[in-house]
Amino acid sequence: MSKITRKCGILLHPTSLPGSYGTGDLGKHSKTFLDILSNANIALWQILPLNPPGYGYSPYQSYSAFAGNPMLIDPENLVNRSWLDENLLIPHEYASSKSNAKEGAFQKKRAILNSAFERWLKLNGMNSDSFVTFTTKHSHWLKDYAEFCALKNHFDNRCWLEWPERFKLRDENALDQFRKEYSKRILYHYFEQYVFELQWMEIKRSAESKGISIIGDMPIFVALDSADVWANRQLFILNQEGQPTVVSGVPPDYFSETGQRWGNPLYDWDVLAKTHFLWWIDRFKLMMQHVHYIRVDHFRGFQAYWEIPVEEETAIKGRWIEAPGKQLFERVISECGELPIIAEDLGVITPEVEELRDSLGFPGMKVLQFGFSGHANNPHLPHNYTENCIVYTGTHDNDTTVGWFKSSQNDETIRKHLWNYLGYESKEPHWALIRLAFQSIARWAVIPAQDVLGLDSQARMNFPGTSTGNWIWQLDNLENLKKSLEGIQNLAELYSRTG
Repeated sequence: MSKITRKCGILLHPTSLPGSYGTGDLGKHSKTFLDILSNANIALWQILPLNPPGYGYSPYQSYSAFAGNPMLIDPENLVNRSWLDENLLIPHEYASSKSNAKEGAFQKKRAILNSAFERWLKLNGMNSDSFVTFTTKHSHWLKDYAEFCALKNHFDNRCWLEWPERFKLRDENALDQFRKEYSKRILYHYFEQYVFELQWMEIKRSAESKGISIIGDMPIFVALDSADVWANRQLFILNQEGQPTVVSGVPPDYFSETGQRWGNPLYDWDVLAKTHFLWWIDRFKLMMQHVHYIRVDHFRGFQAYWEIPVEEETAIKGRWIEAPGKQLFERVISECGELPIIAEDLGVITPEVEELRDSLGFPGMKVLQFGFSGHANNPHLPHNYTENCIVYTGTHDNDTTVGWFKSSQNDETIRKHLWNYLGYESKEPHWALIRLAFQSIARWAVIPAQDVLGLDSQARMNFPGTSTGNWIWQLDNLENLKKSLEGIQNLAELYSRTG
């Protein structure tokens, strides 16, 4: 990412697109969204992790760091491939703000996918060249993932730590017997991933044809209840029973006075180094096939991470442990070439973290909502930027800008500093911050769709530190966004961000 080209983009996860089958998907609305971006001369589409969401629908607590989210599969595309009867396409009406209603829609989506699987089997799809090529190419993670999902279904969706001992500890005789008895259910999960890959790569090619680059998102940690941990226990700090002794999180910060106890298992970096970081290399290679740029979440954790004893209920009593970030990234670069990475360098950032980021040439992130503390040297204020950074009004973890502004009305410091910095008072704070982002020297400006639309806190994507009510915001239609993007297009032309 050495060449500085001013661009702008929109942050919108595919699940937040309109959709008739439980969530936004990789179908017609994704393609319409790309058309809208192209017509508005917007060159970047940023998304959240595409992996299967785990607890609370979080894409950052996935069952796999490699697999794609099956709920993103477009059923209409399955009809076009003759793998599904059109009569089964019955749109599901649901309230997008209700988690229980969304789960009901997902159950119907799973029924649709099962029907497609049965038709695909009858058509002998498992012997097609493309399926054989896919399974061979992805064998290093796909086999473990498919078996994990089949076992999880078999044991009533319980965490793998609650499975019978022989399966929890991967007794090979027990697994062989399971593979024989449940081969069809294992194959079903191969099928889901095959279809996801077909559909996502079609979306990626469509984006490329319109001059749009996709910014993906790579969480630093993986969920305890995941195929990654179940199949690779040696790579994580666990006891003999598979339980973590320490977990991930961050100390007290902007979002929480007690910090955030994420609960992910932590890596055994010594073991990873002995394998020459092969697991990470495989992960980056797959990401680079799926997206054009990679936002690496919690980048500071590659320099030092916050280790919390598992018995602690909050993140307060943790400690910083150094990580071999430089060694890791140099190894990945030697295998993959130049890494198109954006470093999510938010939170407690030290000179050592900045040195790691800068030595690798990765652009960092600036968030305007963090800028108005009353201090002129705040790194999130535009006059302190360098070119090699990406500016956001807010991220998926922030409130919407309208919601943030309303909640900060009682904070005289923030309000006064914002108006003083702008030189005027605006009735539309979201557009004021968008303009600041576009004016800045930052390489790219990326705006959440909620801010383009001027939506309040009800459209917030995530409340850090909470486990319910997140990740389910969804657009009813794309027409309002299309109209609002006219303003973005004007600013892009005015400030030379058309890419």
